Amino acid sequence: MPDLVQAVDRALRMQPGEGKVASLVVPVLLGPGETADNMITSRAFGGLAKLLEALRAHDARVVEQLAEQQTRSSVRGVQSRSGGPEGEEAGSDRSDRGLSVPARELLKFSAPRDPAQLAAFINLRVINPEHQHWRRGIEAAVIYNRLHGDLKVPFTYRVPGGEDQEAESEGWPASLAAFPLGQWIADARRFYARGEMDEDRIGQLEKLGMVWSHYDVAWEEGLSAARGWAKEHGHLLAPTDATHHGYRVGIWLKNQRAATRKATEVEQRRAEGLPVGSSAGALSETQREQLEDIDASWCPSWPVTWQRCFHLVRMHLDAGEALPTEAGDVVRQGEDLGRWVQSARLGWDKLTTVQQ
Repeated sequence: MPDLVQAVDRALRMQPGEGKVASLVVPVLLGPGETADNMITSRAFGGLAKLLEALRAHDARVVEQLAEQQTRSSVRGVQSRSGGPEGEEAGSDRSDRGLSVPARELLKFSAPRDPAQLAAFINLRVINPEHQHWRRGIEAAVIYNRLHGDLKVPFTYRVPGGEDQEAESEGWPASLAAFPLGQWIADARRFYARGEMDEDRIGQLEKLGMVWSHYDVAWEEGLSAARGWAKEHGHLLAPTDATHHGYRVGIWLKNQRAATRKATEVEQRRAEGLPVGSSAGALSETQREQLEDIDASWCPSWPVTWQRCFHLVRMHLDAGEALPTEAGDVVRQGEDLGRWVQSARLGWDKLTTVQQ
């Protein structure tokens, strides 16, 4: 560390206006099984982290700008030792777009760097050095998010082993082999729920799209499947055996209707001044609104099958077709619309006023 401080001091000792530029070359000697993608956890990058710490003592603003993740360019261009962007055409998008000139000139690598990884490196090893286990978790979370697009990590998930060539080709470094990312994410959620996680760590995970509640994760998955199914079928009155990309959206909607009825019952008892009891399992008003935005009739008071056939008959008529009156005349999405029309006529007196 003293050598680094002295090197920075000598570089900064030059007088402005002399036309000279000081360059500090930091060698990174990777250990067995390590790659340049191990910036967050590898000891080999310790010297670079300490050097940036020393520079930050002189100009915090410029160093901290590097922690602001920039938009990734199509070729992950980061400046090379020659001073020009590697692998980029002139005028193409840059991964360091938006940085000040001093920040762009401060740190140059001999090979391109992922801007998200570089931002995490500056945050975790220069600005806010943290425990190694946390850094490993963040590194694994960054890669998992890049591969899967989210942090919905199964509890039993571990980073693939170091001898797994397929894992390495996907971007998993050997240094993270067998890291229990699923448990690490679960621990993070537990600490967050207890209020025992500081704002900086919360921010790091939320930038990666962290969902703090397992219930929220399940809700978002179901809601996404419901939107997809409704887009394909024109309504959200799915039968119980309906699926969307393998997700059992019919069962999920059946459960949400039961939760809505529970919520309605709780609200009615509260309005009447009656004992409410537990409201566990009741759908929130916000969640009901999200489903109503997809299809206002998704949760009728009468059987879903009746409402689904009504909707399909209405779609049939809106398309300019005649009202089906005989069984077998028209079948849509597995429903015999002619048979439904017959049953509606025969059972007219048993229908509610709204149904009529």
